[in-house]
Amino acid sequence: MKLDDTDKSIIAHLQTDGRMPFSNLGPLVGLSPAAVRQRVLHLMGEGVMQIVAVTDPTTLGFTVQAMAGIRVEGNLEDAASKIAEIDEVDYVVIVSGRFDILIEVVAEDMGHLVGLMNRIRTIPGVIGSEIFTYMRLEKQTYNWGTR
Repeated sequence: MKLDDTDKSIIAHLQTDGRMPFSNLGPLVGLSPAAVRQRVLHLMGEGVMQIVAVTDPTTLGFTVQAMAGIRVEGNLEDAASKIAEIDEVDYVVIVSGRFDILIEVVAEDMGHLVGLMNRIRTIPGVIGSEIFTYMRLEKQTYNWGTR
């Protein structure tokens, strides 16, 4: 999907305040509230953006967060798809380098993390993994703007 300047402006404003009413957003981007609503719904429908509540997992009972590098033998897409089905996995990306797949996981405690990684290791094609538990989250942002 090709984004025009109005789409980019809508995205930039919603990255700052995802709860902004269409009645406020419309005039900022030169559209009526109804027209901006249509644009936002179209952008969401096309998968260009999502409007979600970003939470701090530790406040919801998930005391352990980790990144894991996964090595795979065989079809990467199949393994990545199976890993992505696991609820505790919130990020899956196929990469180049030492690992084939990187994932981010949230777990209630270390025991939960061990069980989760045991489940991942039984997925066909997974031949190894390395876990990087988060000691402290220094920065996390979702407002990288538009180009």
